[in-house]
Amino acid sequence: MADTETKTKYIPTIGLEIHAELKTERKMFCDSLNNPYEKEPNVNVCPVCMGHPGTLPVPNKEAIEQVMRVGFALHSEVATNTKFDRKNYFYPDLPKGYQISQYDQPIVNGGYIEVLPADGATKRVDIERVHLEEDTARMQHSDDGKSSLIDYNRSSIPLMELVTKPVIETAEQARLFAEAFQQILRYLGASDAEPENGTMRVELNISIALPDAKEFGTKVEIKNLNSFSALQGAAAYEIARQTELLDAGERVVQETRGWDEVEKRTFSQRVKEGAADYRYFPEPDIPPLVLNKENGFDRDALEASVPELPQAKRMRFIKEYGNDEQAVSVFIANKDLADYYERVISEFLAWEGEKASNKDELVRLATNYVVKNIRTLLDEEGMKLGDIKASPENFAEFMYLVQKGDVTSAAARDVLLEMARTGADPSDIIESKGLKQESGADIIGAIADEVIAANESAVADYKKGKEAAIKFLVGQLMAKSRGAANPQVAEEVLRERLQ
Repeated sequence: MADTETKTKYIPTIGLEIHAELKTERKMFCDSLNNPYEKEPNVNVCPVCMGHPGTLPVPNKEAIEQVMRVGFALHSEVATNTKFDRKNYFYPDLPKGYQISQYDQPIVNGGYIEVLPADGATKRVDIERVHLEEDTARMQHSDDGKSSLIDYNRSSIPLMELVTKPVIETAEQARLFAEAFQQILRYLGASDAEPENGTMRVELNISIALPDAKEFGTKVEIKNLNSFSALQGAAAYEIARQTELLDAGERVVQETRGWDEVEKRTFSQRVKEGAADYRYFPEPDIPPLVLNKENGFDRDALEASVPELPQAKRMRFIKEYGNDEQAVSVFIANKDLADYYERVISEFLAWEGEKASNKDELVRLATNYVVKNIRTLLDEEGMKLGDIKASPENFAEFMYLVQKGDVTSAAARDVLLEMARTGADPSDIIESKGLKQESGADIIGAIADEVIAANESAVADYKKGKEAAIKFLVGQLMAKSRGAANPQVAEEVLRERLQ
């Protein structure tokens, strides 16, 4: 069975549970630092998050407000009255023997995210709830499987859980929903939402049934999916696996399965014959909360603080800047890059006179350079966007010089790299490095004479009608001029001299 979509006579029903660690200064119920990337074990701990007897939890207001903002972003009903509950179960990474979570009065109810699969038909994925709880500690098992260590740094980090309704129909829709939710969390600044680092964790519930079935099929849960490709692969594999079982007259077992990234298949972890009884009851140490202005929760201000979200930004970039699908996808996926791009464009729009004569062309040029050249620079130089010292003002000026023909595209790469490293003015870089594009026939002619004299074989090939030879000679001329020669003029001069 492959990890691709499988055509089946059965109807898949998929629901997702997505946990995301919130970006707050402190943990959920104590003053210990919230740092999910801390490498030294058991340093961000205190008696409260270690579950010592007699300690009292105090809810983190910042975490509650973050979840409220998420609710506003998801078109949800944000509760006025909410409470925390005890979810009782024993596991070594749960120091108190219970987890403070939310049961019947979550902060967020309902909502939806729309996704656009490859078939072009918009799919609305409805959300059941978003609630707030504390994270567990982290267990580290020895290679020989004989011992385990526990790091309590993660214990009581604010953890938000989103639960979808069982309305997702394909593996692709599942992946698109998780990606869209990740983008929303990042735009809100609520979470880093990195599956690879554990700040976002996805669980998949999936069943299949015949179209005329009156009930859902037997649900299988797949845990610990640490990438979106794993999510899509696991969903597609399960659809194929369960289809194969039913077609063979066998039954699907209700169980929890894991995902083998190497083998690209799910595997059984434990059988679940029934739902777990967590014996929820209201948390006695935290009174019910009323989320209104009188209690310090300014709902109007929180809703107003929700920024432009990915789907709205996508539509605006297409309309205002003429971005194609490739460019807009890059900008939506990288909010900081999109912000930089817009600051560059705002410089163009502020120009007057000769510089402002062709703003549409400047926008197209800037789109191409930011999407391709800046991203290439980040990848090849190992830089982050915050490391780039080229200001939006200087980048806008650089685009103008490229458009005007003051620098060739080959030399422009060198100018951009120097701008990124030093923040220097592009005109100064071009002047100091002698990169100004040269269109003068006399100067280019002198270089052409040198190239012709040094490349007798290519000259002979050209005179025999081999058109590729002129491209080679132009390349040699451009190299000798250090990219400063105008390539069109260079080719014209070479052809004249070789007649």
